[in-house]
Amino acid sequence: MSLADLQSWLLQEGVRDDLDAITRLTVRNELDNLAPDTSVQSDEPIDWPRLLLAGSILARSDQRGDQEAALRVATAAISLTDDQALKDAGAVLMGKLSNFRAITLATDRKLVAADLDGRLGIALRLEAQRREMDRSILVQSSGAWLQVNDFQQRFWINAAGDSWLSASAPTASGKTFLVLQWLIDQVVAGEARVAVYLAPTRALVSEIETNLKSILGSSEEIEVSSLPLPDKYKAARAGSARVILVFTQERLHLLANVLGDMFLIDLLIVDEAHKIGDNQRGVILQDAIERATRANPKLKAVFISPATQNPEELLTDAPLGVHTVAVDSDSSTVLQNLIVATQVPRKSKLWELTLRQQGSTLPVGILQLASTPEGVKKRLAFIAAAVGERGGTLVYANGAGEAEEVADLISQLLPKLPTIDPELSELAELARKGVHQDFRLAPLVELGVAFHYGNMPSLLRLEIERLFRSGKIRFLVCTSTLIEGVNLSCRTIVVRGPRKGRGHPMEPHDFWNLAGRAGRWGDEFQGNIICIDPEDTQAWPAGVPGRARYPIKRESDAVLELGDGMAGYLANRGLSDLSSIEDKDKFEQVGAYLLTTFMRLGSISAASLAKRHDAESIAKLDQALGALAEQIEISVDLAARHPGVSAVGLQHLLEAFRAYPGDVENLLPADVASFDSYDRFVTIMERVNDYLFLAFNPPARIRLYALIVVKWLKGYSLARIIRDSIDWHQKNGKPFSLPGLIRGTMELVEQIARFRAPKYLSAYMDVLYLHLREIGREDLIDDGLDIGTQLEFGVSSTTLLSLMELGLSRMSAVALYEKIARDDLNRDECLAWIAGRMGQFRAMDIPAIIIREVCERLTLPGESII
Repeated sequence: MSLADLQSWLLQEGVRDDLDAITRLTVRNELDNLAPDTSVQSDEPIDWPRLLLAGSILARSDQRGDQEAALRVATAAISLTDDQALKDAGAVLMGKLSNFRAITLATDRKLVAADLDGRLGIALRLEAQRREMDRSILVQSSGAWLQVNDFQQRFWINAAGDSWLSASAPTASGKTFLVLQWLIDQVVAGEARVAVYLAPTRALVSEIETNLKSILGSSEEIEVSSLPLPDKYKAARAGSARVILVFTQERLHLLANVLGDMFLIDLLIVDEAHKIGDNQRGVILQDAIERATRANPKLKAVFISPATQNPEELLTDAPLGVHTVAVDSDSSTVLQNLIVATQVPRKSKLWELTLRQQGSTLPVGILQLASTPEGVKKRLAFIAAAVGERGGTLVYANGAGEAEEVADLISQLLPKLPTIDPELSELAELARKGVHQDFRLAPLVELGVAFHYGNMPSLLRLEIERLFRSGKIRFLVCTSTLIEGVNLSCRTIVVRGPRKGRGHPMEPHDFWNLAGRAGRWGDEFQGNIICIDPEDTQAWPAGVPGRARYPIKRESDAVLELGDGMAGYLANRGLSDLSSIEDKDKFEQVGAYLLTTFMRLGSISAASLAKRHDAESIAKLDQALGALAEQIEISVDLAARHPGVSAVGLQHLLEAFRAYPGDVENLLPADVASFDSYDRFVTIMERVNDYLFLAFNPPARIRLYALIVVKWLKGYSLARIIRDSIDWHQKNGKPFSLPGLIRGTMELVEQIARFRAPKYLSAYMDVLYLHLREIGREDLIDDGLDIGTQLEFGVSSTTLLSLMELGLSRMSAVALYEKIARDDLNRDECLAWIAGRMGQFRAMDIPAIIIREVCERLTLPGESII
């Protein structure tokens, strides 16, 4: 019998019964409110020595199922037995799996006594030490040796040198932790003076920036920033502190626009790189990578993605001659228990839990609910509250409104706490002062329950995540933000019919990316994914998904594979009436990318994407693009500054400016403090819709969009914008729901003021400046902060920008700005203002969490400022 045959036999027959027994016990230990176990169990005790031997044999396999079985044996030996020798054997087995963080966790929780090595015999101790040495890497920046798993070691080895690297591994395998260590190592070692870490969302940008600053501590050798401003870049290039810039793809383009020919980065890390296939923003990411590569053909690029089918796909656009390497792993570092919950017939308060394993099922027990769960939301809330009573429980909701409802229901099932934790009180204070006095989040967090969605202010969201990690928030109801790369682990996830976007059933790979949050490596030994009503085809149209990996496909490739649709769209794109063109939203972004590429190369057959499509399709596209390009006078450099905005639209806008019969100054926006600023933005948005693209839809809402943009630029706080909206509704007798109004305002700020307006108004201003140069009116050109950056951060004054340059979140910067009289303070003057008011901040009614952020970011002693 070969080793593989032996491993297969062990798993299928040899120790199957004992494996099922320990699986059932370890899973039951993780769940609350189960009915007493009355099932008939074998009288045979578990043969631990035999089981541990089998685990040791299975640990030598590279098959996921075998490794999971070995990890299950190790976890059970540590957590189910009282015999220290068996616990030690379980820890040794974890060492064989290179799962050193699990050993540390077991020691920290006192499941394994300290000084494990001291209790091992000489032979075992030598073997363990050899294994630890084999699985260690040297972090040059700190001089420390770091014990890693197989995936991490292969990443570290292959990331050396100039190769492009694409690494893929399941969630919870320690990717982000290691990449941040490696990034700092590269910058400290002088391999990169300017490094950029691209993340797909602002939420992840905030998290990565915070983590990097935390790792670096008070180091003055490396600056970390998420602002696309040139100062730190130029200082790094001039020999001062090196810089790590943490951006979304849009912010990278903003910095590139500001720097022009100076733009050059040494190291680019693309996190969640599979999102190059995202609708609308995937092609902007692709453009950002290509732009950075064009600026520096020697750029070092590293792509990170969760479990993907084809990580090597991301390397196909590497410059000619650059070596590429893919590091792929499917190994599990924690146990993930997929459990389905089905109501017991005729007993609505009893739910049968069944564990789904590879090709089999295992009954776990009966969950008892306190109340009858009438309706879908109650079912989700009541099951979550029961099964995850001890905390660390994430609940997935389909939308922000549902998240608030479910969180409220859960809170009603929890016992009232005798006192409110001070940190929870501070979070409630921030919610009340930073959003609204009656924001639903505030009373919930005082009970240890919260909700979490993408449009919330970053400071609020980060504090929720921190308190959930600490265990003070026991239940967190979230939306799809959690599959956008936010690194938030939990013990249990509860989900019913998950959707992504507007009602689309979640794809299997997205589901397993979400499920990866259950049982984060180093925090838990195992995690549970509870899927409610698995047989309900409305909730689960294709059933509960089996394990799946992301297919990587660029948005541009996916659109081109739709057939001749793109060629047809391009053929009509030159029309002046955009409303008559079908499928605008589907084709505009990629069409803009293709047109700019054609303008640069003279044919897209010379572009990298051509090799992935047939020659006939490329020829058709070239023909359509050539016809469009003949209509365009604007330069390719100007077109390239605005990814996702068609050069045809830019040309139409230029022609509209040339034909404008009035005073050219009327084409300019007014200063936001000016009385006519609002009317100017209304007119500008209408021009964008008429000539550039139908970006502000529906047109009937343009006045609302312009109002939000003006208030955002004025530096209004979210709370003030919400108050103004409430006043308007009340004054005009318009009915409204407060939770809906709050969510709607957050969405307007994020989607209009921070996404659409920067993109299209920035393009508008660039074309207008081109026109002003043509007619000799350079005197009207403002060389200050461009409108795109102003909108991205919601700043128009020097003081507010200076506060954000100090590292403060917008919420904190605005809270201070409201107390500062002058709007022209630089960074040093802002610091002096803060220093001069130490001890007064609480009297100024500034929330405690904002004061804490000021202290942390400015390295001030907390007690002195409070």
